[in-house]
Amino acid sequence: MHNELRNGARRLRAPSALLAAGLVTLGTACSPDEGEVTTLTSIDYNLAEPQNSSTQAMLDECGEQVGVEIERDAQPRDQLMPSLLQGASQQDLPDLMLVDNPDLPQVASTGALLPLDETGIDTGDFYDSTLEIGRHDGTLYGVTAGVNGLALFTNTAMLDDADVEPPATWDELGDAAEELTGDDTTGYAFSAIGNEEGTFNFEPFLWSNGGSLTELDSPEAVEALDFWARLVEDGSVSQSVVNWSQADVKDQFVGEHVAMMVNGSWQIPVLDEEGMDYDVAPLPVPESGDDPATPMGGEVWAIAQNGEEREERAVEVLQCLLSEENLTEWAELNAYVPPKEALAQQLAEDNPEMAPFVESVPTAQSRTAELGEDYPEVSGSIADAIQEALAGSGSAEEALSQAQQSVPTS
Repeated sequence: MHNELRNGARRLRAPSALLAAGLVTLGTACSPDEGEVTTLTSIDYNLAEPQNSSTQAMLDECGEQVGVEIERDAQPRDQLMPSLLQGASQQDLPDLMLVDNPDLPQVASTGALLPLDETGIDTGDFYDSTLEIGRHDGTLYGVTAGVNGLALFTNTAMLDDADVEPPATWDELGDAAEELTGDDTTGYAFSAIGNEEGTFNFEPFLWSNGGSLTELDSPEAVEALDFWARLVEDGSVSQSVVNWSQADVKDQFVGEHVAMMVNGSWQIPVLDEEGMDYDVAPLPVPESGDDPATPMGGEVWAIAQNGEEREERAVEVLQCLLSEENLTEWAELNAYVPPKEALAQQLAEDNPEMAPFVESVPTAQSRTAELGEDYPEVSGSIADAIQEALAGSGSAEEALSQAQQSVPTS
């Protein structure tokens, strides 16, 4: 999951023309005489710059290395999944797909994706958690080029003036938020908007407290949501968070209306451009010594089952996209963490503000590991429960009991 992204990538050659519309008929990519694959197709939602140009350049370079031309279709994000699901139903998917990791199970469940476990793609140095976001029913269908997550951002001057240390536990967070709240400032903020962003922000609190996406009415889940609701009730968090996206929370932080916020690594270049003096720390956990359990954001590359020769060529391209040079560039471009541990550790050393995000990767969780293709529906119910509890129209227990009804029973 990401919003504003890092600007200032290396200068890349101009992207080739995007496909005019829809998905390409895959049979046209073969030589009529020999049946040799000379062209592959790909799809993604990287329309914004510099991600658009960088994605195109990487595909061009890897295609040239493999010996194929790659015809790329970049679509608006909200159109990508409908295109993929329609293509899967018609057995007409692009060879390569870059999709948001929670969306992968919906495509994989159609049976249209190539299992990647036995393809020879080198993932030996990847964090286990970064591979988990590409699995569906235990099979690897997608591989990430970089991940993101959530951490605690603090306004350095505000905390120094109040003689407050960045909190590490929920009790410390509650105390710090109260101490930092004033006439024009609230101590703490997160996105509780009624969509996936709100759920994404709540999941670290649910999981670090021992809760589960399949047992939303458990005491652990209720305690986590009640903690959020009490922060709103006592005024340490503005009730407006039910309307704030992660970008809105960032704006409140930049405007110094909020002293601490939950947000993602993709905000670091934005804050740097604003000249903010800030610190980044791991998200507070219920008790000292507990491991953080953040949701893992980021996209995964997947390959369609379009015939052996096309699949082999697509695997070669994907292996190129996963080179250390490309993984490093992708991380720098997006303020992501590379999936390879050595590269991630080097990133943390070179960019200390990224260190908390790197530290969270080993214990980060896949949002779809428990629910698979049912995750989007349950996520929506969780977002509704958050809205109800924080608006005061129902207790955390009542709201989550209602959300539990969306969890599949088998």
